[in-house]
Amino acid sequence: MTRSTGTYAVSTTLGESVHAFVPHSLPPVDPALSPADFVDLNRQAELALARLAGVAGLVPSVDWLLYSAIRKEALLTSQIEGTQATLTDLFDEEAGFKVSNTEDVEEVTNYLHAFRWVREQLRDAKGLPISIRLLCEAHRRLLDGARGAGKQPGKLRQSQNWIGGTRPGNAIFVPPPPEQVPDLLAHLERFIHEPSSDLPPLVRVALIHAQFETIHPFLDGNGRIGRLLIAALFEHFGLLSEPLAYLSGYLKQHQAEYYRRLSTIRTEGDWESWVSFFLEGVATAAADAEKNIIQVASLVAADRRRLLQSPRAGPVSYRLFEMLPMMPRFTIERVRQQLATSFPTATAAVKALEALGIVTEMTGQKKNRSYSYQAYVELLSR
Repeated sequence: MTRSTGTYAVSTTLGESVHAFVPHSLPPVDPALSPADFVDLNRQAELALARLAGVAGLVPSVDWLLYSAIRKEALLTSQIEGTQATLTDLFDEEAGFKVSNTEDVEEVTNYLHAFRWVREQLRDAKGLPISIRLLCEAHRRLLDGARGAGKQPGKLRQSQNWIGGTRPGNAIFVPPPPEQVPDLLAHLERFIHEPSSDLPPLVRVALIHAQFETIHPFLDGNGRIGRLLIAALFEHFGLLSEPLAYLSGYLKQHQAEYYRRLSTIRTEGDWESWVSFFLEGVATAAADAEKNIIQVASLVAADRRRLLQSPRAGPVSYRLFEMLPMMPRFTIERVRQQLATSFPTATAAVKALEALGIVTEMTGQKKNRSYSYQAYVELLSR
């Protein structure tokens, strides 16, 4: 099937004229997308999200599920863009340990800040809805710091950008000219808030993500903001009340296919293949997250049982244990602060967990020791 998904406009940049792609507004037409094409895939994806939400409800604390899920999404979406940070780096940075690739960790941390801020806005009756302004504010937070300072954080681009190639003339893709970006985003915003649509919400999310990436409205960070938008839309459309699925894992695993499917929308008008790929990704990501929650919950429950059966453990070590899923790397000083207790009491609580093999000392030193809930860290890092 071939349909036109946009037109070309001549744009001049770096002294050469290029043909920049200007997408038509959503939804696709001539022919229109048929919801019937996606009935099975959409049902599987929606069921997988519903099962994920159900499993999350069985866990004592949704907070520690969110702690790990949001960090995995932040890490994986940044790795798609070439960031080398690991989950352990992120935990170490939060624990106040020294990390070697500080700039990479800062990028992931910035994504976390942007993500948290967007969720707060969507949950606050007076907060911003999903809009150009919301995305610009998220972008400002994403690019806050060393690497992003020169990339106009929080502002729509004022110049022509391109994807792939060494210059616009040999680029793989040239997004729309900068003067067309505000109108294109305004149309996208209208489509997001369109009350009557015969397309299922997940299909709409797939269309919106692809359209955002095609518009490429910022000088940097478009991929990460576009994937952050997916999580925001899941909440907006009531598909998942907590961001427990990290779709970036699937997109990273199938990165070449991800980019190819987006490209064939522009070159061949093939929205169907992209939507199918996206729905398969949602079903896979939700199933993976569900499996991970069951594994993590099983580990924590088994360790909790061992602790409760131990004659050496007392109330302070129980309190420390319950904090571990959101503080998997730590020092005794951090434990003392978090539990608002004395240093000897904090030390005794850590020692009780170490004796049971629940936490491990990482340095081998007598002073400035650091500890890890290692089995948990390894499980999340798979």
